[in-house]
Amino acid sequence: MARLVLKFGGTSVGDIERIKNVAKKVKQEVDAGHEVAVVVSAMSGVTNQLVDYCKQIAKVHDQAEYDAVVASGEQVTSGLLAIALQEIGIPARSWQGWQIPLIADETHGKSRIERIDTSKLSENMSQGVVGVVAGFQGVTEKGRIATLGRGGSDTSAVALAAALKADRCDIYTDVDGVYTTDPRIVKAARKLHRVTYEEMLEMASLGAKVLQTRSVEMAMKHHVRVQVLSTFEQAAGSELPGTLVVDEDEIVEQELVSGIAYSRDEAKITLIGVEDQPGVAARIFGPLTDAAINVDMIVQNVSEDGRTTDMTFTVGKADIDRAVQVLEKSKDTLNYRRLVSDANVVKVSVIGVGMRSHAGVAQRMFKALADRGINIQVISTSEIKVSVLIAEEYTELALRSLHTAYGLDKV
Repeated sequence: MARLVLKFGGTSVGDIERIKNVAKKVKQEVDAGHEVAVVVSAMSGVTNQLVDYCKQIAKVHDQAEYDAVVASGEQVTSGLLAIALQEIGIPARSWQGWQIPLIADETHGKSRIERIDTSKLSENMSQGVVGVVAGFQGVTEKGRIATLGRGGSDTSAVALAAALKADRCDIYTDVDGVYTTDPRIVKAARKLHRVTYEEMLEMASLGAKVLQTRSVEMAMKHHVRVQVLSTFEQAAGSELPGTLVVDEDEIVEQELVSGIAYSRDEAKITLIGVEDQPGVAARIFGPLTDAAINVDMIVQNVSEDGRTTDMTFTVGKADIDRAVQVLEKSKDTLNYRRLVSDANVVKVSVIGVGMRSHAGVAQRMFKALADRGINIQVISTSEIKVSVLIAEEYTELALRSLHTAYGLDKV
């Protein structure tokens, strides 16, 4: 007998029939003798509607009251799934964040989990009662509802699995696992049966939408084994149902490269003719930090005359207008000659823990792109990742070329 946490996203519980389908999947695990807790998102589209209601009342609104409104979507789903389980003979009850309790900090709208007291929930589960937990939400020390930010139900599920000392956390979604790249673009993409926490974290942060970044961070910190699988598809024959996200030592033979990720949420800014002197980077990025604008890839050109240089960096596409505005306001103190911005770029990344022990990974990437006539604008690297910024129009060509170059195509 295992203790499992199952998480179902918005598309999985999108209507009454889908909620009934989820109940059947939960029943399969209960019938197999497992203790089960279920974490649910709001029905697809509901959270967006609730957010829109808040904006219609007031564009600038109290974030604590915003949380009270948007958390109601998960409350509805948890109650409906509990009823659906009871209807097919499975003892179940719903749990809201404050009932567990899941204690979160006071940063309403994007709270972080501080601790979870699972004693009451655990006792219920040991008596054979399925706990259906409303994801995305907790309660502050002051007794106010707090939400964990968009995609927070994944984080709720992994945190609950860690607190319950669950054997596994299964994340059910509308895809059947983690792929070597986006299968909608690269038909030869393969499903990965196992992937390391570090690789999954890079994939999540670089554009793969399968898991939310914070949930992967938490799984890695607490060594929670996570499985990504489809609500709507059954694995054929002996095939593994999804992708397991695990410690590196659980993967016997690690591939050089596990996947190719991409992010369209990138925009490039270049400051031309910046004074080349100590402290200039701090003066550039300080105002952006004060405006809560995250900077990602950074490259500074070598100064030929020793007096001026060019500074290029990327920000989120949604922040490009604000970033330009902030930098133009600071032009007198930054003393740059000209500002150039470009939102038509994409970041493509090659990811794999196998890179640690192999040379030439970056060179293979650069050659594959050069052979296709794709110009690299910015490069950044880490121990298990090489990222490049290219023109957005070359996204699909780059993904297919790199997927083939690293031997990731289906055989």
